[in-house]
Amino acid sequence: MSESRTPDERDMPDWERRFRAPRVSLPDWAEDAPDRSLFVSNATGTYELYAWDRATGEQRQATDRPNGTTDGVLSPDGAWIWWFDDKDGDEFGIWRRQPFTGGPDEPAVPGLAPSYPAGLALSRDGRTAVVGRSTDDDGTTIHLAREGAAPVEIYRHRESAGVGDLSHDGSLIAVEHTEHGDAMHAALRVLRPDGTTVAELDDTKGGTEELGLEVLGFAPVDGDTRLLIGHQRRGRWEPLVWDVATGEETDLALDLPGDVSAEWYPDGSALLIAHGFEARSELFRYDLAARELTRIPTPPGTVSGATARPDGSVEYLWSSAAEPPAVRSTAGGVVLDPPPADAGGTPSMACPPSVPVEDVWVEGPGGRIHALIQKPAGATGPLPTVFDLHGGPTWHDSDSFAAGPAAWVDHGYAVIRINYRGSTGYGRAWTDALKHRVGLIELEDVAAVREWAITSGLADPARLVLTGASWGGYLTLLGLGTQPDAWTLGIAVVPVADYVTAYHDEMEALKAMDRTLLGGTPEEVPDRFAASSPLTYVDQVKAPVYISAGVNDPRCPIRQIDNYVKRLESRGAVHEVYRYDAGHGSLVVDERIKQVALELDFARRHLGA
Repeated sequence: MSESRTPDERDMPDWERRFRAPRVSLPDWAEDAPDRSLFVSNATGTYELYAWDRATGEQRQATDRPNGTTDGVLSPDGAWIWWFDDKDGDEFGIWRRQPFTGGPDEPAVPGLAPSYPAGLALSRDGRTAVVGRSTDDDGTTIHLAREGAAPVEIYRHRESAGVGDLSHDGSLIAVEHTEHGDAMHAALRVLRPDGTTVAELDDTKGGTEELGLEVLGFAPVDGDTRLLIGHQRRGRWEPLVWDVATGEETDLALDLPGDVSAEWYPDGSALLIAHGFEARSELFRYDLAARELTRIPTPPGTVSGATARPDGSVEYLWSSAAEPPAVRSTAGGVVLDPPPADAGGTPSMACPPSVPVEDVWVEGPGGRIHALIQKPAGATGPLPTVFDLHGGPTWHDSDSFAAGPAAWVDHGYAVIRINYRGSTGYGRAWTDALKHRVGLIELEDVAAVREWAITSGLADPARLVLTGASWGGYLTLLGLGTQPDAWTLGIAVVPVADYVTAYHDEMEALKAMDRTLLGGTPEEVPDRFAASSPLTYVDQVKAPVYISAGVNDPRCPIRQIDNYVKRLESRGAVHEVYRYDAGHGSLVVDERIKQVALELDFARRHLGA
């Protein structure tokens, strides 16, 4: 350690320093004022929004709330910072705005009542906003709000929908919707500002397979009616250009094996391509006129965000499991350092590295399963092993930096992360496979990897921890009940525990997703909800259980967790519960460190590791 560090920092373990070390997100920049940027950082100990004037180098903390703020956007003219104001992490609130240069916050759209957010698009002059809202009573509504006038509703439907984008000249609005009832596969509609329809595209019609679409953005040129979209017509996500005025579709047909996303270069002549394959990612430039794909060099690992700048350079947020994240540029070097740790300009502590991941492929009941393994340097098995299951479920673990798994490795554990069926990045069929037998499908894959970990000599079968957050927490509780002899203990973070109660209490968009996954409501398909609910199997749980939950969580609400805990209590099962005053996780660094410390201590006491 450097002698310039404070005594407190010298005494701090590496795992804690990884959480405390300030980070920055990929800066969002204003389309017509590219020197003005907005980013997120935890420099103060809470994740908040920061304004950054690239011309002067000045950085200013724009939001300051006890539970943090991460949902914000710059107006294209660079004049305003819009940010979403909820209460203590409940995700229900209103948009506020403040001048980029600083000043008081004000309601951004007076007249719109609080809701869950469902997308936002702003006009270039900052005077018009397209605001998506979701409530339990109304489903999804979309409103056009012009400065000085009352907002006007231009869309309404019970099923989930969201604002995709606003065209460069403000004449077209792209909407993703699931009016057909499949929340996993959206259709597209393009509206005029008065709400009338210009064009529609729905790949869920006319076939036996459900194929989804997504909005990637209108061309950044006045009068240009090209819309960049994502599709799944060849079994994975790929981009195409749809001219909504003529109906012409330009299929890029890129010869890349994984999921592909894209965004426009600022002049509309090319696309920035992001390709994700087998838990890693890479970037390309695609010239639309020449139809040429050129690789943009990036280090091996994961690019979790990228943007093309007006000068043609590309900025990207990169990390690997071993190396902490940094915002880099193809023009060279690191783009953005974290703000000082305090107003006096105290330098921030460095983030310690971790160990790289090893790739393992295991044959499972639904095909080859990709697992990522980290273990202490030089360690040989059998080791106490943590099976850390990702959330989503439509998400995936990657070769990227994560302080949580690194903390377990520091304490002598091997960590296995599994891209089970339902994960993204391995094709549409792999993602869609979890329908109807929800949770049970994923746990079949977890069981296959567990068996490999034991027979390979990596994992000690007497010291196996099943853990995860959100959907991973749900799978943890479900796995403890359906595979009671497989696990030594379980640690479930913000989980679904009682699926029926969770459905009735959760935010409306997640109700739609559950209806898609399970084929109906709890009243329509009670057997499926019962089969997939951890509460059904709670009396079979043998392992000690640790649960942490946010009391304001709209995704995995607290009442259904309390129902599960009461059943554990009724039979004297070994368990501990930690409730904290936030939502679906915390944006406060001290709180997150406290939670990880409690999890590590729970495992130490029950494993002796």
